Amino acid sequence: MSDLSVNHLLGIKYLNKKDIGLIFETADHFKEVINRSIKKVPTLRDITIANIFFENSTRTRLSFELAEKRLSADVINFSSSQSSVKKGETLIDTVNNILSMKVDMVVMRHPNPGAGIFLAKHVKAAIINAGDGAHEHPTQALLDSYSIRERLGDVAGKNVVIVGDILHSRVALSNIFALKLQGAQVKVCGPKTLIPKHIESLGVTVETNLKKALEWCDVANMLRVQNERMEVSYFPTAREYTQQFGVNREILDGLNKEIVIMHPGPINRGVEITSDVADSSQSIILNQVENGVAIRMAVIYLLASKIK
Repeated sequence: MSDLSVNHLLGIKYLNKKDIGLIFETADHFKEVINRSIKKVPTLRDITIANIFFENSTRTRLSFELAEKRLSADVINFSSSQSSVKKGETLIDTVNNILSMKVDMVVMRHPNPGAGIFLAKHVKAAIINAGDGAHEHPTQALLDSYSIRERLGDVAGKNVVIVGDILHSRVALSNIFALKLQGAQVKVCGPKTLIPKHIESLGVTVETNLKKALEWCDVANMLRVQNERMEVSYFPTAREYTQQFGVNREILDGLNKEIVIMHPGPINRGVEITSDVADSSQSIILNQVENGVAIRMAVIYLLASKIK
């Protein structure tokens, strides 16, 4: 089996098309495993993984933890809210203290963009970026592409629109990199205030009319508005946002084709999508959650095989 071209998963930006193919192929195998009656494999019995989360997370942390346990790795969970970070300890000291317990791999979420890259230069462990600020969230983009491939057969040639708060979204940036790498066409759609300047330089087009964007696409990836990252208001009211950029059943039924609906979660039901869309047969939101475990198992397994 061929190897990944990287020793860490810091961002989609650092992967090539062959890496993505290898991760998907490996995830196919692990998807079979997690659908068996015995869902564990003894593959990583000698590997210890630390999950270090400096930001709140439920789904990503649980998904990683489950992936690690399915591979029989030893798992340490660390949350900054109950740690010496509150006493002023630096990131490198925190991680080195954890590594001195003979940890082989670190899964880290951090509010600062580039935290994983910084860490990879200073510590001896494989680093997986589980989200760094509004920068990247590589495993989310991988599971999103994998879910599109599963539903539509291939990512290449598909039209994908990412709708919502593009400005504050690490999911949007990682998805743009991953989709473009695999040959999809990508549009972003949302209020002008939530579209980053110069985003066209990433090879995407901007559409501010939701109906036009949905008429064009095969897949709509609906992002939530990240109020926790906003220091100022980017649009008048949530109600107005929903009227312009929320997807409901009526809008979907008015299209001249059936499109696939995705969401990285957590969903603000009634804001970016209504319940009858989120729970419909066009939605692959729960498939994304299931695929997240298989993709994370694949990434952990492939990186662990490079640890000497």
